Amino acid sequence: MAANDTTPLIEKRSIDYIPEAERHGRLFSQFTLWMGANLQITAIVTGALAVVLGGDVFWSLIGLLIGQLIGGGVMALHAAQGPKLGLPQMISSRVQFGVYGAAIPIVLVCLMYLGFTATGTVLSGQALGQLFGVSDSVGILIFASVIVLVTVLGYRVIHFIGRVASLIGVVAFVYLFSRLMSQTDVGALLQIRHFSWSSFLLAVSLAASWQIAFGPYVADYSRYLPSHTSSVKTFLAAGAGSVIGAQVAMVLGVFAAAMSNGQFAGHEVAHIVGLSGTGATAALLYFSIAFGKVTISTLNSYGSFMCIATIISGFRGRLEVTRLQRLVFVLMIVGTATLIALLGQHSFLGAFKSFILFLLAFFTPWSAINLVDYYCITRERYDVPALADPNGRYGRWNLLGISVYVFGVLVQLPFISTKFYTGPLVAALGDVDISWIIGLVLPAALYYVCAKKWHGTVPDHLILPKEQGASPTTNGLAAQA
Repeated sequence: MAANDTTPLIEKRSIDYIPEAERHGRLFSQFTLWMGANLQITAIVTGALAVVLGGDVFWSLIGLLIGQLIGGGVMALHAAQGPKLGLPQMISSRVQFGVYGAAIPIVLVCLMYLGFTATGTVLSGQALGQLFGVSDSVGILIFASVIVLVTVLGYRVIHFIGRVASLIGVVAFVYLFSRLMSQTDVGALLQIRHFSWSSFLLAVSLAASWQIAFGPYVADYSRYLPSHTSSVKTFLAAGAGSVIGAQVAMVLGVFAAAMSNGQFAGHEVAHIVGLSGTGATAALLYFSIAFGKVTISTLNSYGSFMCIATIISGFRGRLEVTRLQRLVFVLMIVGTATLIALLGQHSFLGAFKSFILFLLAFFTPWSAINLVDYYCITRERYDVPALADPNGRYGRWNLLGISVYVFGVLVQLPFISTKFYTGPLVAALGDVDISWIIGLVLPAALYYVCAKKWHGTVPDHLILPKEQGASPTTNGLAAQA
């Protein structure tokens, strides 16, 4: 990460602006972080769902790739904001929603983090249970303890874990692919082509939702890069790492599910490891699966902490997060996710599919509004100190942003198809869920038109906090600890 020698191991900042003097790192760290975050078992399961739920191998692979590219593009546009603003992603939402109003999407983001952490913990618990010869529940508790430790340490350790996870993941996936190819007639599977719009769009949606779900926190990990870092290069580094990692994992999942003869669901981890045989090799693969989940589960827990701190600081105006308070926050977050994992571990696969698809209804409108405002309306000209002032430029509640966001959620309801809820127009469309497309396009267009007419005052240039002393209590975001 090319951090200088004075950079502490334990991150001293939480949600405040990162002064230029503390910026460090290289673009390659973004690539390895997001590749490591995606080369893991949950991505394998997500890809497998495209086949488990009725798709064939050929069209599932194409649908997943299209979804990766669309969702990865959205995710990477958020990543490019980090070096320019030096802020966590969700704080920048105060421009579009107001200092108080930003709490609305942030609360939903917290729920997303809890869900992904819980589902990842289930799979990691299965791997650790097999590795140590204990129950899945004990494996879940072991994994949760590791996540607490890494999350408390913060940014530097997270990036280090990401690099190691990328290396381990590449080795493990190359081995699994070689074993899979030796046991499978890939050509025969690819020759089975029964195109169905519902199955094809399901594959697209699975991959797109996977990528878009990173949007609310991807800038949290690019904000330490020097401010002069190219936005295009940041976009490519984060986007390529995430798309390549996720597509590789999901391709493995597609083939694993296709050759499982219906035995994949309920035994996801054991089935994947079973491709390699038994003994020491299997033990190493169980370890690689658990370690691979450390990166993404830590990102989710770290993101939850950042979101909670953002919500509190927005209403209190000033928040100084001590290391003890940080530990308490993290224990609460991981504890809640662990409880959900323990209670839901036996009905994981079906619940996970419904969860990640239903998420899109809440995060695509937020993403559309944030990106349109940043790239088309304000054009990167943010008043960063004003993000901490409810009486400042952005106010307490931004009715325009909130109204378009609510519209973006509601307009998707007729098109959603999940176990939680199925809209009235789904059947007429052949059971195809196109809600996420509606949720991206319509709110983006509406916000662009309305903001062009009624947006607040936009500064002539990007206004950053003063950096005297480069300390959290002297810069313009002192309220952000």
